[in-house]
Amino acid sequence: MTQPADARPRPGTWRWLCTEYFNSSDFTDLDPSTQRVRRLVLESICREPWIKGSSRLFADAPIKAMTAQALMVLRDRKAGLPEAARSRLKAISRVFDWAIEARIPGVERNPAHDVRYPKVKAGGYHSWTLGEVAQYEARHPVGTKARLALALLLFTGQRRSDVVLFGHQHVQHSQLTFTQQKNKGRRPVTLTLPVLPILQQVIDASPTGPSTFLVTEFGKPFARAGFGNKFRQWCDEAGLPHCTAHGLRKAGAVIAAENRATAHQLKAIFGWTTLKQPELYTRAAEQKRLAADAMPLLLVQKGSK
Repeated sequence: MTQPADARPRPGTWRWLCTEYFNSSDFTDLDPSTQRVRRLVLESICREPWIKGSSRLFADAPIKAMTAQALMVLRDRKAGLPEAARSRLKAISRVFDWAIEARIPGVERNPAHDVRYPKVKAGGYHSWTLGEVAQYEARHPVGTKARLALALLLFTGQRRSDVVLFGHQHVQHSQLTFTQQKNKGRRPVTLTLPVLPILQQVIDASPTGPSTFLVTEFGKPFARAGFGNKFRQWCDEAGLPHCTAHGLRKAGAVIAAENRATAHQLKAIFGWTTLKQPELYTRAAEQKRLAADAMPLLLVQKGSK
């Protein structure tokens, strides 16, 4: 945490509980990126003053003082930033859930269960349109790293954390096999996807590295954050400041659903572990098809009374 290396948090405080959680398998089994984010969130909470302007910090508060009312204060300090507020509550809730399972003395219930989560804007990341894909392709032709990045994202439907790791070693007999990075340490999902001919053509025409298709200007594999920044630059160069790597994953799901992919087929492509997410796409596509068929029924037919 933020204390000196030789300092030990006082048992029974919020900082102590977080430190115990960081040493638990509930935390260490998370994938590294999730660990990093959750640690940052919890450490930020520890540095928060109990009352603005006070020297008393949440870190030193007794666990029993972390009531629903205290959590509401932490939530409301992120007013206007609903995702940040939700991240705080989710991280706190996970600590308390673990503490209950671990039978930590003094922890009998989860106060986060009594706190309302702020609503976030529906829709999330912008889903690319076919016109936006064409605009990007016009700016970044086949043979550039930028075009290779687009093809890998769009024609595999995977997250940037997976795409940056793809290399020739993952492809055998035109099949791409890999384990998704998300939840790799807890609930690993391994996928085998056909390499579409259009993707193979782009790979064959592009500069690639020995271990990953995508490499930096120094010939090194991209880190996930570094690739995100680079892809942001490529989108800006194409006049698409509102488009993101994750938006291509959404676009792929939309396109597949509108081409009549079932929820189970989407689940197999994108690696979702339940049908909840793919059914959002299939329901939206079905609504469009039904509306297109039904709209002419609004017209008064000749000869009708």
